[in-house]
Amino acid sequence: MAGKAGSVLKRLLVPSHSDWLFAALMLWLFAVGNGWSGLLADGDTGWHIRAGEYVLDTGRVPRADLFSFSKPGARWYAWEWLSDTLFAAVWRRGSLKGVVLVAGIVIAAYLVILFRHMLWRGGNLFFALAACLLTAGASGIHYLARPHIFTLLLLPVSLWLLDRDRRVGDRLVWVLIPITALWANLHAGFLALVLSLGVLAAAAMAERHWRAAARNAALGAGCLAASMLNPYGMALHRHVFEYLQSGWIREAVDEFQSPRFRSESALDFEILLFAGLAAAASLFGRKKIAEASLVVVWAHAALVSVRHVPVFAIVACPVIVSEATRWWNGWVAGRGARTLPAVVDGLASDLSAGSRWTSLVPVFLVAGLTFGGIRLAWPQDFPAAKFPTKLVERNERKLRGARVFTSDQWGDYLIYRLPPRQRVFVDGRSDFYGREIGGLYLRTIYGEPAWSGTLDRYAVSEVLADRHWPLDGLLNQNSHWRLVDEDGMAALFERAGSGGVAAAQPKENLPCRRSRPQESLRNE
Repeated sequence: MAGKAGSVLKRLLVPSHSDWLFAALMLWLFAVGNGWSGLLADGDTGWHIRAGEYVLDTGRVPRADLFSFSKPGARWYAWEWLSDTLFAAVWRRGSLKGVVLVAGIVIAAYLVILFRHMLWRGGNLFFALAACLLTAGASGIHYLARPHIFTLLLLPVSLWLLDRDRRVGDRLVWVLIPITALWANLHAGFLALVLSLGVLAAAAMAERHWRAAARNAALGAGCLAASMLNPYGMALHRHVFEYLQSGWIREAVDEFQSPRFRSESALDFEILLFAGLAAAASLFGRKKIAEASLVVVWAHAALVSVRHVPVFAIVACPVIVSEATRWWNGWVAGRGARTLPAVVDGLASDLSAGSRWTSLVPVFLVAGLTFGGIRLAWPQDFPAAKFPTKLVERNERKLRGARVFTSDQWGDYLIYRLPPRQRVFVDGRSDFYGREIGGLYLRTIYGEPAWSGTLDRYAVSEVLADRHWPLDGLLNQNSHWRLVDEDGMAALFERAGSGGVAAAQPKENLPCRRSRPQESLRNE
């Protein structure tokens, strides 16, 4: 008995290799350079915090717009209300440090879970580690303090449970139903699980595994039913479906567009993509349709929309590593025990055995980060390289409560920085603004005809303009707008005089910058 207790104590206090991986990921991804601030590179975090504060203060989930003067009081589906509430609660206790720390923990945890899943399947540790690091690189642009990080966490857990069910077939897999009920209130990514269950059910039918097909279909139906347990019921699913099917959203929102293979992260994705398709081809050749179909479906989704790259990596990596390990084991079996491949294989097996438990070391690390035992440069504000933080600080009194026209991302920041009365023309909720307001926004910043009519129609009193917008040049040459402040990133204009909204009259002989900016709406 004493020996068993000592073994348990040893496992709690002695870190496994996966614990060290967690610490290394926290250091590599966030603690070095401006990693923590990078989690705030998307302004959506700002409105998520303020929406969560509304829930904390009122005890109600928002059903009407809180933040705009372009669609005041319009119906709004705050479909990530539980994530918003969590972010707000953490922000109240630990400010932005707490928000980025939670995001960093969740991101490092999902990568470790993915790593452990690959080892559980019998994957070679070195292959699993390489796949984990490629996933971290390919998905890095999505590492932001936003609700989608909870999909990154829950999806590998769910796929591991499904994998376990295919091998063991016990009742634990049904825990996915309550997980989905929670997930549906955190982020719409629960649909990735429902879709994957549909693919698995269809693949099992193709394999003539009728029992597995019925089980996956029943589980998928149960998860879909559980997802109805949200404040909006079935209306949420209808809204999400319409959003995902919107051609305008796919054209205007960066995250819905195809990957651009011009960066290091894109190279990481490309490696995983080819490896995943090769693994799928091998599985199809052996009549193992289920996992192969999942890889192909999510590879297609990732090529259509960059937002699905992390999902593809989570789905594909266990399959890639299993197939690579199967090939490796066959190759090593033909080598002598003292050859380099055999030695490397033995080392991988030994290290793998030391990676299969979780100690208290990650808890101690998180506690040190939380309570100041480990001192780092925590963000005090959103990153100044992306947001006009100093200009807003200098003009806070002028901006507070004003009808400000600015970019969707800077609108997010103003909602965060100037609560509770601040309203903006647009922010990052592209599903809420839709084609009409989103189109007006884009045509106005590009300085297309009737741009001044839009500002007049919505009684805009201040414009916080990106210096690359053609609108910036137009306002500079317009007698009814006055430059108040500027820096290298932004310019703040206000209506000249106090006589209300006047017709726009251009100034004479002033240059106008007409270069078209690379601007688009973003997803929430």
